[in-house]
Parts: sequence; C-alpha cells; structure tokens
Amino acid sequence: MTSSSPAGKSPKVILITGASSGIGKACAEHLASRGYRVFGTCRDTADRKPAAGNIEMLSMNVDDDDSVSHAVRILLEKAGRLDGVVNNAGYALMGSVEDTSIEEAKAQMETNFFGVLRVCRAVLPIMRKQGSGHIINISSLAGVLGLPFSGLYSASKFALEGMTESLRLELRPFGIRVVLVEPGDFNTQLPARRRVASESESSDVYQKKFTQFKEAQEKDESKAPSPELVAYLVERILKTGAPPLRYTVGMFEQRIVVPLKRLLPQRLFEWTLCKVLGL
Repeated sequence: MTSSSPAGKSPKVILITGASSGIGKACAEHLASRGYRVFGTCRDTADRKPAAGNIEMLSMNVDDDDSVSHAVRILLEKAGRLDGVVNNAGYALMGSVEDTSIEEAKAQMETNFFGVLRVCRAVLPIMRKQGSGHIINISSLAGVLGLPFSGLYSASKFALEGMTESLRLELRPFGIRVVLVEPGDFNTQLPARRRVASESESSDVYQKKFTQFKEAQEKDESKAPSPELVAYLVERILKTGAPPLRYTVGMFEQRIVVPLKRLLPQRLFEWTLCKVLGL
C-alpha cells in the first residue's frame, strides 16, 4: 500500500457519498488501499457493505438536511478534518420528458442536484477554516448534452455543472479546488437501479423510439469498462494542486461527443447522435 501522506503525517480524510456500489464503491476501495482515511455514505444501513479495506461507513440520505448535517458532524468528531469530498450519490431516471411527472422530476433533482448542494453546504465551513480541500462532483456526459429519454437526468446534471462552475470561482480565494468528473457508461449497478417514468410504461406515443434507445444503451453498457478507471482519476485529482474544471472519463466513442458538440453544426451533430443511438 502506498500512503497518501508523507511520513509522520496523518492520512488525508475523504468523504464519498453513495459508496455502497458502483463508482462510489470503487473510489472508496481504491483510496482506502492507497492510504487515505475514507468515510463512505449510504442511505440504508442494510447497504453498509461497500468494500474491503479500512472504510468507515456513515448513514446519509442526501435528500435530507438533518441526515447530511449529522453524518458530517460525526465525521468531523472522528477525524477532526476533511480534505476531500466526492459527491457521487445519485440515480438515473429514464423516460420521455412528456411522460415524466412533476413528482418524478422533482425527485430526480432532489437527489442529483440538491443532494450535492446539501453536502457542499455542510462541508464548506470545515474546508474554509482549513484553507484547503478538494470537492469532486460526479456529473456525467449527459450533463454536457441532453440525451433523448433521459431529459430529467440530463437536466439534473446540467444544473450540477452550472452550480459547480460558480462554486469553483467562489472558492478560489479559500484554497478549495472544485472539479467536475463526467463519466460515460461504466459497468456498475446504475442500469439495474435506473428508474423509468411511470407513464413511459403505459404510453405508446414514444414506445418504439424509447425501446430503440434502451436497446442501444444496454449494448453500450454491456461493453462498458470497470469503474476503477474513475477511482484512479479521482486519486489523481486529489493529488493535483490546481486541477482543471472538467475531466471526461470512459469509452473514447462516448467521450468524443463532447468536442463534436462544440465543433459540428447543430443539425449535423443531432443527426450523428441519433444514428449512434439508433433513433
């Protein structure tokens, strides 16, 4: 094991939300193996089986102010400081915009956007007092372009991207580094836990295209890489004193859409994207 701290110094303390599976679990396992002191969070205590290694699990529901505050308070009591936060907790909602109810849309934003905001508000007083820290917000390539039948998921990640850009500028004077990580598809439990808008199951307006999109997405997910790739990137960011704002990570054929969106005329980009997605 390679320690994250020089000899004689305490290991850096990292908080990772949504650490019971997927990208969060991979990051927790990897950072713990590298000598970081890792606190992972999950919503339900029954899910507190994130990894091998020295990982301390905390109950946290990012949808709830008191739950977030309580978990951060426990971490501070145990560790006395906080060097990095990986905001990873979230889920994907699938379905056409028209078939998505207001309640479903609010729930998606509550977790993916307001959940990150709650965690940031809870940890920033600690980091400002220290004069240092890294905040790594796990966004998505869907936060760079609006994917069909993932409109509210994309909306939640677009909102996260905008907030993170502002937060990065606001925190520059305090020595706190704020970064976005934009993964493509990875071999995680996200597809199994994906929620589908209830009206999408009964509405036949978009059924044909929706089915085609799901089949194309499942094909991509079947060949997706391991989430350890994200964990290695997160460690690299934590070791960087002045990291860039954005990092994409994942399969090249998915990551290439980011520069293509900027370079291609809009009509050509949309035509190409629909072809790739089988629409």
